[in-house]
Amino acid sequence: MRLSRMIKIGGFDNIETVTIGGATNPVIQTMWKDSLLPVDIPAAILRISRLKIMGCRLLRFAVPNLEAATVLGELAASVSMPIVADIHFDYKIALRCLDFPIAKIRLNPGNISIRSHVEKVLSKAASQGIPIRIGINAGSLPVDLRRAIDSHILSPVDALVQAAERELVIFQEFDFQQVVVSIKASSVSETIKANRLIAERTDVPLHIGVTEAGPLIAGVVRSTIALYELLKDGIGDTIRVSLSDTMEQEVIAGREILNAAGRAYKGVTIISCPRCGRYSFDTHAFIEKWLPALYALKKPLNIAIMGCVVNGPGEARHADLGITGAGNKVLLFRHGTVIRTIDAQDADKAFAEELDLIE
Repeated sequence: MRLSRMIKIGGFDNIETVTIGGATNPVIQTMWKDSLLPVDIPAAILRISRLKIMGCRLLRFAVPNLEAATVLGELAASVSMPIVADIHFDYKIALRCLDFPIAKIRLNPGNISIRSHVEKVLSKAASQGIPIRIGINAGSLPVDLRRAIDSHILSPVDALVQAAERELVIFQEFDFQQVVVSIKASSVSETIKANRLIAERTDVPLHIGVTEAGPLIAGVVRSTIALYELLKDGIGDTIRVSLSDTMEQEVIAGREILNAAGRAYKGVTIISCPRCGRYSFDTHAFIEKWLPALYALKKPLNIAIMGCVVNGPGEARHADLGITGAGNKVLLFRHGTVIRTIDAQDADKAFAEELDLIE
């Protein structure tokens, strides 16, 4: 198991403390999908609360200009989850974000190329104890490294690692210790190789993920392969599953990957059939409706959502609570035993009642 240095994120004002590194379990994060200009602050607060309940510990926002920085500052002051500001191109935006209770800054140094600008951000962040993530992406490497790849002087993996190491040198010269590194590519193999290489060369915490991973199915597959391999090696202190889908789906995918890799996120396990021509209960619609609520449960429960009696109580007999169809009726069962038979229109109400009894 790789033991990276420990870093505290948040822990001031009303912001909760999230610790990464050391022997702690990896932390799940996601990224806000919409623009901050405009943003419905009350609605955003409610959604952030839901993400937190589902298992998200850090939430990153793109901050393209100073106006967005001010809006994000207002939002960050209104929630307990640590908020991360994602900055490209203009270091002044990072400086403005540091005027607010924003818990972490993410910089892409390939897009902020002037050393003195990076140092100004480091100085202000250091004075406030705010960590910075160095975000290295295959698509935004410094010009000389891109040319080295094109000329076959460097492999993409070596170029990614060199880009990270260059920035770490600046951080080390400034004695800035509160630093996290991420190296991401859309290539699964390059992501794995680059993170293994940087993990050997530094003890900084690593945020891992596959960038631009794709739509739901493709993105989950690619992310699972890369993250599982790294997590099993003990590499990865925070993770994000980047999907062309909702934030909630990213959090769910992250939880499932951590569980599969034995790097724990305990909670609900949903067992569901794929549905076929036998179905008399629409599992797809029911799962879509209940997914956020089920993943908000903290107790380690097995929940079965099945389409018919063929694969209902029998095949899901180990479930703490299950629901399935039987003709025009819906059955609720526990550990293979039917406990209620109801009309389909009452399925949600009955399921909620039974769920409350076992929480």
